[in-house]
Amino acid sequence: MKKLVILGGGYGGMRIIQRLLPDELPEDVEIILIDRLPYHCLKTEYYALAAGTAADHHLRVSFPEDARISIKYGTIQSVDLSGKTVELEDGSSVSYDKLVIGLGCEDKYHNVPGAEEFTNSIQTMDATRKTYEAINNVRPNGIVSIVGGGLSGVELASELRESRPDLTIKLFDRGEIILSMFPLKLSTYVQNWFIDHGVDVINKSNITRVEKGFIYNHDEAIESDAIIWTAGVQPVEVVRNLDVEKDPQGRVVLAPQHFLPTDDDVFVVGDCASLPHAPSAQLAEGQAEQIVTILKKQWNGESLPEELPQIKLKGVLGSLGKKHGFGLMGERTLLGRVPRVLKSGVLWMYKYHSGA
Repeated sequence: MKKLVILGGGYGGMRIIQRLLPDELPEDVEIILIDRLPYHCLKTEYYALAAGTAADHHLRVSFPEDARISIKYGTIQSVDLSGKTVELEDGSSVSYDKLVIGLGCEDKYHNVPGAEEFTNSIQTMDATRKTYEAINNVRPNGIVSIVGGGLSGVELASELRESRPDLTIKLFDRGEIILSMFPLKLSTYVQNWFIDHGVDVINKSNITRVEKGFIYNHDEAIESDAIIWTAGVQPVEVVRNLDVEKDPQGRVVLAPQHFLPTDDDVFVVGDCASLPHAPSAQLAEGQAEQIVTILKKQWNGESLPEELPQIKLKGVLGSLGKKHGFGLMGERTLLGRVPRVLKSGVLWMYKYHSGA
């Protein structure tokens, strides 16, 4: 049997498995999925788990069950491209014929002293559970500081405002206005929502260091009972250690068919891949669909297309608590209740189609 080994059961890895099973996997191919956890996690909703407004089990989706897929639990130590093996922390190794690397990202601390040691994260399920506990244990009328005014920081701050109205919430953002990568109309709406709901948005911030109980903005000390870091990501260490070409963000440069330019048996999907769009669950799924197309052609001995269609993204939806939201669909900006309802619907559909 040929082995298709998939590293990570994230959005990309899940979509590849869902598209190959039950009917599209050749009879002489087996799938081996390697992950630390026994379920797929809805990473786009980690902010709600951290804020205490979504239960842990609501963010889990079971992996598909099929005789041709086996799941190995463990933490990946390294990938040996020349030996075609994946090494695990427990000392075991798994050989592959085709490999899909979908290990996601981790926080990037931009060399800010103390940031890694003294801040909480929402990048993994385990880290998010610890962040929930840290926030939950903040004293009444305490101070929570969130570093990073992107989508994750905005959704966490708004959800936390609803779950803990007693807290002082400070959101530190480097831009002139929150969500500055979006149209001004959308950014202004979100910034005003925070003002109306008593969240302190500190624009043009520059976090210079972090200590236990203190965050320093432009070297000014600000007391904080809990500090959550949402100010940038980078590929996981296993990918950073790969001796392959990377872009300036550390993501792996790929051939148009999503495999390594030097090895057409190794694909990279999701946050670790260098793609024309910013990393997202939607992008990982779109890329996964194209990887399945290439895999099937390789297995059938067919010639590969020199180029693939541009991955079409439907847009971005974000929440501001349970009743308000924002979105960008093509050129159209959505504000208020409609994008929040749409986001809930997209999540429900995803879980339904994934068998949750």
